[in-house]
Amino acid sequence: MIKLFTSPDPFLLQSVKSELDALSIPYLVKNEFAGGAMGELPWQESQPELWLIDESWSARANKVVSSLMDSHEPAEQFPWVCSNCDEPNGEAFDTCWKCGESRP
Repeated sequence: MIKLFTSPDPFLLQSVKSELDALSIPYLVKNEFAGGAMGELPWQESQPELWLIDESWSARANKVVSSLMDSHEPAEQFPWVCSNCDEPNGEAFDTCWKCGESRP
């Protein structure tokens, strides 16, 4: 067995699992439910991991992960800046969290 993928992002992990399932690539999920132990365990040991059961699938599985990682664009941390106080604000904010100015 070899470790294929790990991520703190559950949606990205599920995407990889779904693609592997669609291609009938055998894998094993370790630490799937260990998130509740975070704090008791180091964070590195409580993240879910995907492991390939059969290493002969390695090349194909790595292509799946690479293509998903290439298409996965992390959300921009601060998509807009307040015109009143120059405070960076997240996409979810329609008004500035610092001064209350409306989003442009």
